[in-house]
Amino acid sequence: MADTSKQYNEVITTCRSLFMNKMKDYGSAWRILRLPSLTDQIFIKAQRIRGLQQNKEQKVDEGQQSEFIGVINYCIMALIQLDKGVVEQPDLTLEEATVLYDQKVAITKQLMLDKNHDYGEAWRDMRVSSLTDLILQKLLRVKQIEDNQGKTLVSEGIDANYQDMINYSVFALIHLKEE
Repeated sequence: MADTSKQYNEVITTCRSLFMNKMKDYGSAWRILRLPSLTDQIFIKAQRIRGLQQNKEQKVDEGQQSEFIGVINYCIMALIQLDKGVVEQPDLTLEEATVLYDQKVAITKQLMLDKNHDYGEAWRDMRVSSLTDLILQKLLRVKQIEDNQGKTLVSEGIDANYQDMINYSVFALIHLKEE
């Protein structure tokens, strides 16, 4: 599992760098987005990934990697929004946003390590297309929970679904790098 931890960190370093550069370009404009808007952005990315996997021809020169990175970063934004709430004006500095980003990643990585221990790194035998399908399934669950005003009877909450999508995306990026 040491390899997984190292590979996870490498993926997150790439995602974090893009997040920070976009923060430098745009500030924390994303802080005005309500959770359903973030969920829809993640859904668009996941649908595009599935389309790339199914279609022989693509008209936009971006591959799965950039879309999985987008899923990760939007999920982290959503986790931050869950904690801090939505605002009317951007309110985070680059430094504040980076601290929050790192906190969410640390919690999500620990979840991955715990699940990896229990499941024996089963994801390594999965296809990228299956990971994409699982992300889409999680998104449909999140949409339903949002439609239920965040209430669940027996299911884990929205935050756990966002964390799973981050981890599935990291796994997909590790697979794509190894191909």
